[in-house]
Amino acid sequence: MLFKHVRTITSFNEISISKRLHNPDSFTEVHTIATQLRKCSSLKELECIFATMVKTNANQDCFLVNQFISFNTTMFHRTDYAVLAFTQMHEPNAFVYNALTRGFVHCGYPLQAIEFYMHMLRAKILPTSYTFSSLIKACSMLLGVCSGEAVHGHVWKSGFNSHVFVQTALVDYYSNSNKFSESRRVFDEMAERDVFSWTTMVSAHVRAGDLCSARRLFDEMPERNIATWNTMIDGYARFGNVVAAELLFNEMPAKDIISWTTMITCYSQNKKFREALDMFNEMKKSGISPDEVTVATVISACAHLGALDLGREIHLYVMQIGFDLDVYIGSALIDMYAKCGSLDRSLLVFFKLREKNLFCWNSVIEGLAVHGFAHEALAMFARMESEKIKPNGVTFISVLSACTHAGLVDEGRRRFQSMISGYSVTPQVEHYGCMVDLLSKAGLLEEALELIRSMKLQPNAVIWGALLGGCKLHRNLEIAHMAVNELVILEPNNSGYYSLLLNMYAEVKRWTEVTKIRVAMKELGIEKRSPGSSWIEMNRKIYQFAASDKSHLASDEIYLLLAELDVQLKLAGYVPKLESIL
Repeated sequence: MLFKHVRTITSFNEISISKRLHNPDSFTEVHTIATQLRKCSSLKELECIFATMVKTNANQDCFLVNQFISFNTTMFHRTDYAVLAFTQMHEPNAFVYNALTRGFVHCGYPLQAIEFYMHMLRAKILPTSYTFSSLIKACSMLLGVCSGEAVHGHVWKSGFNSHVFVQTALVDYYSNSNKFSESRRVFDEMAERDVFSWTTMVSAHVRAGDLCSARRLFDEMPERNIATWNTMIDGYARFGNVVAAELLFNEMPAKDIISWTTMITCYSQNKKFREALDMFNEMKKSGISPDEVTVATVISACAHLGALDLGREIHLYVMQIGFDLDVYIGSALIDMYAKCGSLDRSLLVFFKLREKNLFCWNSVIEGLAVHGFAHEALAMFARMESEKIKPNGVTFISVLSACTHAGLVDEGRRRFQSMISGYSVTPQVEHYGCMVDLLSKAGLLEEALELIRSMKLQPNAVIWGALLGGCKLHRNLEIAHMAVNELVILEPNNSGYYSLLLNMYAEVKRWTEVTKIRVAMKELGIEKRSPGSSWIEMNRKIYQFAASDKSHLASDEIYLLLAELDVQLKLAGYVPKLESIL
């Protein structure tokens, strides 16, 4: 069967080559058209080439049509000319069908690829191994619509079950379908494996969250390429194992831009932003030029650290290197400038963007909301709606936060309802948190409590914490007690909630309750949690500090200045609230 198949394919080529050898002019003509195709740079030129092919009857040459279809779909992402060239052929061979099938997959039309495969079978053209590699990719794109198992059966029937790249495509298909045992079975049945097969299987284990099996397979590999190392590092990064990712990265014999970007992303995703920036600097020192993905990731790290100077420097680099200010870099810059306190620059980047996607709109609305420009944030949301950009859950978090900052209770209620009824966005814990915070700060504690009780989701510590904050602001000890009772269940070792309740009793001089809470904290072994930390950027260097921190070399001078500020505050009439210092 397999020999007959190969013989049939060979005969097509032999006939075509034989015709050309007996007609030297035809051979020259085919060579000329093929050269013109390789040099083609516009659709107009492509149309002229096709017109020449029709005029000279070269549109019946399987080799040329194959080249024409491949060029159309690869360079211009056009399938219309490809289909036109195919339909004008009297006897298209398997290679022409393969080019069209591959082209449909490449252009994102997997269903048409499968339809042409069926057309190929009806025309009694025997498929090749390349037919199946494209077909399996089409099935991966149509998960839940088209069964890759049926194609797998055709692979066996056609005798290609021993072809490495066909089996590798099946391994990838089954892992994409979350059928990891079938994926591993195909891999284990492979008589021959190359580095791509091994890497695909490692990637399948990573996708399944089975890092132990992925690492075991990685260690067994007879040879590894950079993609294998990158896959394993990305797996550790995704599941938060930064130490393992670091060790593997340092062991790599060679690193490409994907390796460096993966490691930078690993640090950033795991909130190690300083390490992400250090890795970026190391990458540049090693002579690797960052691409758009790297730059967007580093800008995001600058945003979290408030590193405005470094963010500006990277923005300048983006312009100097000639990168397109696309939606990814654009949204990262908008977010960075807003979080670093430079709202004007954030808005400037936003309005300069030629194309804006949902991420860009979300970033600018959030920036306005965080800086207290609630009405401007809502106006930007209205502008977004007018441009037919559909908001998502993240958009409404920013909108509701804007209402909270400005105390716009009625507006917040209206937006919350429109999110559900107008945009079919299901409220998440974050949305409820915004609403509870809004109502609590406005003193509507009973309404906030009722909203919490009506939630279909389990309220978390953030929601009860927002209610407790409102109770502290409006001195409602009864609801505060209820909130703390819930909080100690959710976060039993968090001393902050006890301290807040303790301060509330101290403010009204109910010292008996203060003593009881202190005793309860001692009995439960709850200690005051370690203080949070902040960052500041000076002279392109980032400094981290916390309360009572004396790690800085100039800490003596810093505390002298703080003491002087304290004296100045008292002279200005400031009186500290000592009852809250517990």
